[in-house]
Amino acid sequence: MTTATIGRRAALAATIGALAAPRLATAQAPHRVRFTFDWALHGAYAFGVAAERNGIFRKHNLEMPINRGFGSGRVPIDIAAGTYDLGFGDLTPMLRFMAENPQRELVCVGVLYDQSPSCCTVRADGPIREPKMLEGKTLAAPEFDGGRQIFPVFAQAVGINLSSITWMSVAPDLREPMLVQRRADGITGFITSTGLSLKALGMDWPAQRIFRYRDFGLPFYGSGLVTTRAFMREKPEALRAAIAALTEGMIWAYKNPAAAIEQLKARESLTDVAIETERQQVAFNEMMLSDEVRQHGLSYVTAPRLQAQIDAMAAAFNLTAQKPSVATAFTDEFLPPRDARML
Repeated sequence: MTTATIGRRAALAATIGALAAPRLATAQAPHRVRFTFDWALHGAYAFGVAAERNGIFRKHNLEMPINRGFGSGRVPIDIAAGTYDLGFGDLTPMLRFMAENPQRELVCVGVLYDQSPSCCTVRADGPIREPKMLEGKTLAAPEFDGGRQIFPVFAQAVGINLSSITWMSVAPDLREPMLVQRRADGITGFITSTGLSLKALGMDWPAQRIFRYRDFGLPFYGSGLVTTRAFMREKPEALRAAIAALTEGMIWAYKNPAAAIEQLKARESLTDVAIETERQQVAFNEMMLSDEVRQHGLSYVTAPRLQAQIDAMAAAFNLTAQKPSVATAFTDEFLPPRDARML
């Protein structure tokens, strides 16, 4: 073996090492994503907490701390401001934000809850028996509450004079007490929040008269994942990892509901296991288990259904001239394969 050969082999080995080292470092560096839910960490969001704690995030090489939110109306604002990279919340307020702020280039990249949980709840022993009877009444909700954000769409669908409604803007923990104490005629929100919170205050399901928006001509998509097109361009692999991990977390929680609540309890020590176990099941039944999801898997979005949601939102908020297109509002480019989205 000549000195020249040794030199060439040494140089080749050095070159290979130099090329391999950056690849290895890149492969090991976790994808960092700032993520927020739209509300407190409860049973309906146990899937995200479980995925963070049980190794699913690590499996996807993901570093993504789970943060609580303060209403679906707040999520697109925080995403557009750069406070978070990815957010989860009701899709209709996101669509409204897209219409009002097209320059922010927000886009939905997945829908994990196929059915909208938005509703208005009144007392079953009270005089309000149908939505039209809400006219002239007082409703309580936080300003960023998803049910309140969408109420104008609901009001238009059922023929309520929106100007006749008096709103009580309250902190989230005061919403349900307003109805229990008869200080408000009704409350808006997500059935996963209002229904269980009322039950915890002694107003069980039979004592609640719930007007689900979807039962009155609004078969909207529920909660989805929203980001910016800038983040899509800058960190596509991080986005793919985050969506895949949250999707896997949802399916894992569906198959292991008790374990998911245990993970929630481990993180949130004040978790009421009985209440949150029921809340998780309500979320599955009310929001996830549609015929479309059973047949096609999570994040199955069709253009006609999304278009109807966009059109209803735009009509209710007088945004028809600037409403986003389906292609602008949603992309399935970053979803995991269909097999990975099946329950």
